[in-house]
Amino acid sequence: MRTCLIVDDSRIIRKVARRIVEGLGFEVDEAADGVEALSYCAGMMPDVVLLDWNMPVMDGLTFLRRLRATPNGEKPKVLFCTIETAPDRIAEALSAGADDYVMKPFDSEILQSKFSEVGAV
Repeated sequence: MRTCLIVDDSRIIRKVARRIVEGLGFEVDEAADGVEALSYCAGMMPDVVLLDWNMPVMDGLTFLRRLRATPNGEKPKVLFCTIETAPDRIAEALSAGADDYVMKPFDSEILQSKFSEVGAV
């Protein structure tokens, strides 16, 4: 079964995203920040990471750069999921290794479309 790690400091966002992603046929795990997410990925690399930008402890961009530098860290499709809308911030995320970008708030149609665009579903 395909796996997805949802990384967001908001429990509510994780819960909403989990419901949507499980509906797409994924086994879902959650992390509240980049440190938790890196620890998870060291044990089991997910197929997809749905990643928030602004989090305490370790932000999404730092996590993404560290993930891409680890063995098999190029494997997961990474979707940044954030309120950041500035074109230079989007470009920064994509150049750091994000596969696509999802604006908050999102719904199941938007997430399904983005998962499809990156070849995850």
